[in-house]
Amino acid sequence: MSKPVFGDLDELLRHADSKFSLVNLATKRARQLNNWIRVQQLPPMDRREYYASEPLVDKETINPNKPVSIALDEIAAGKIAYHRTKEGIK
Repeated sequence: MSKPVFGDLDELLRHADSKFSLVNLATKRARQLNNWIRVQQLPPMDRREYYASEPLVDKETINPNKPVSIALDEIAAGKIAYHRTKEGIK
C-alpha cells in the first residue's frame, strides 16, 4: 500500500480540533509561505522591505513550488500551533 501524499489525516487532526480548522490553518500558513516564495524571487536589495515567513521544516527537502504541502508538513511536525479564539457564535 502506498503512503498518502500528505501523511495520515488523523496525525494532522491531532494539531487542530476539526477538519475545517485544519484547512483554515493550512490555508493561512500556505499564504504566508507563498509570500516567502515570492520574496525569494526578488533581488536581494529589495527583500529587506518585505516580511516573509520562512519554512519551519528542512528547506533542503521541500518543493518551494508547493506551499500547501509545506504547510501540511509543518502542521504534522508540530511546528504550527492552532488555538481557538472564540467558543462559538453568540
